[in-house]
Amino acid sequence: MSQDEVEAIVEAKIKEHEATLEKNAPKQETIEEDYSLTEKQITFALSLLGKINEYELAIDPANLTLKDLNKLIAYNRFKNKGILVNLEKKGVIRKKF
Repeated sequence: MSQDEVEAIVEAKIKEHEATLEKNAPKQETIEEDYSLTEKQITFALSLLGKINEYELAIDPANLTLKDLNKLIAYNRFKNKGILVNLEKKGVIRKKF
């Protein structure tokens, strides 16, 4: 076998491999996940917020996200005031007057 024949075989294998990778590669679409809450989750979030006397909801309950609910659950569990401060900065809750 000559050097040219070897190079041709290698090139063919590389192209075949590239074609296989292109076929099997997952299509990268921007998948937007839905972080909106169900009615039951909204009710639960409002009940958790009701347990916090110094804060009230600043946005429409339908605009609450899963992250907001998780933060309220974390506050209820660990009583970390930083969680409330972050929710206040985000505009989800505000201090009662």
